[in-house]
Amino acid sequence: MIRRRALVAAGALTPLAAGIQSPRAQSPWKGHYATGTKERAVRFGGAGATLAGTLLLPLWSELQRVPGVVLVAGSGPTDRDGNNPLAPARIDLLKQIAGLLAQAGIASLRYDKRGIGASTPRPTGTLEEQERFFTWDNFVGDVAAAHGELLKHDEIKPYATAVLGHSEGGLLALAAAGALAARATGTRRLHGLVLAATPGRPLAEVVRAQIARSAPTLLEAAERTMATVMTTGHVPAGLPREQQVLFPPYAGPFLQSALAFDPAEALAGLDLAALILQGAADRQVVPMADVQPLIDALGRRTAPGEAVIVPGVSHNLKLITWPSDPGFTGPVAPAIADKLVSWLRPLLGA
Repeated sequence: MIRRRALVAAGALTPLAAGIQSPRAQSPWKGHYATGTKERAVRFGGAGATLAGTLLLPLWSELQRVPGVVLVAGSGPTDRDGNNPLAPARIDLLKQIAGLLAQAGIASLRYDKRGIGASTPRPTGTLEEQERFFTWDNFVGDVAAAHGELLKHDEIKPYATAVLGHSEGGLLALAAAGALAARATGTRRLHGLVLAATPGRPLAEVVRAQIARSAPTLLEAAERTMATVMTTGHVPAGLPREQQVLFPPYAGPFLQSALAFDPAEALAGLDLAALILQGAADRQVVPMADVQPLIDALGRRTAPGEAVIVPGVSHNLKLITWPSDPGFTGPVAPAIADKLVSWLRPLLGA
């Protein structure tokens, strides 16, 4: 069954799901001694790298097992908490989501991607070594490895897990969910997927549109670069600095796969409950052009799915306070938080 709520009318700034309780109010343990959280540092092997992360558990997990969710960060040097040194402010998106889930009785594992934070750093050797380290398959394998790490902890119900990816992390989560579904059976299979601010068109189309909006004079040169990357798997040498931000020299093999990956087709072929969360004020993944293909993909499946688009919410799932507000700071928008928790809890039996 698919339920689509797309409240994008001008002035429609009321909460999306009136009557849904906050995650804290929904917790069946409120007022009992088992409220609160505990945090555990973890290290686990990814695809040729060691990844460092944080397992956040509700204290209730000391009494009985709880569901668990892997959180996957977006593009660039974004760490396990959802912060990027290139952003002008702390975002803390994944850290906040982890807290919301823990309040609702759901554990989460978030991790620094390869080359970021406390995980294995980027190789300092040859360009070829760096290219091998940053392949698309390695990043997808890291998501699967994080899910495997989650299942190793005694507090986690192995039959009640999900993956949540934000932005580019949603693309990695989609690809990993397909791989996990193909090889995991029985009680250890993945049970849900959340795509937050995730594009539904191939990344090449999304990047092309972003450049056309923000730097149209670079579009022709960027088109040539993308064509070369998609053909050869290598970033051309000697790119000007403004292009290197989009096409780092070592990212050729990753970009060759990422630019061609079709998220709508991947979602359509996935027999897994899925939730799409999208802010109507997102300037990077733009409703409805970038999101509609995912919504259409839900309609081509028999698995449960829902798409929710919330007015006045940014790419980082925060409320914007004025038209030019980029939406970096503040808590997760209440309507997003409520929908995430109210969708996951019955799905995972929290």
